[in-house]
Amino acid sequence: MPQKAWGSKRERQYEHVKESTKDRGASEGRAKEIAARTVNKNRAQSGESDQASPESVKDESPQQRGGQRSGNRTGPQGRTKQELYGEARRRNIKGRSSMSKSELEKAVGRD
Repeated sequence: MPQKAWGSKRERQYEHVKESTKDRGASEGRAKEIAARTVNKNRAQSGESDQASPESVKDESPQQRGGQRSGNRTGPQGRTKQELYGEARRRNIKGRSSMSKSELEKAVGRD
């Protein structure tokens, strides 16, 4: 759902992403979620949002990434080390800063 903080450009972007996602077969709710996440990440990267996680700002944009890490996370590479570290931080796993990617995968459980 478009938010009051979004300008007309972001509202148009939201509608475009939502319709594109629905055209690919996603449900209405899933399409709205993907569209809102895409717009919010783009706002964070361009400095339009008040709060932004370091992961959102430093990562490549959803348009550049092209869904490389979406959906099936059990592919050959799975989640990035940065994503795993963020999950470990949210779960308050001790010693996460010195863990390798494989250690982080074991600590958070491979999804």
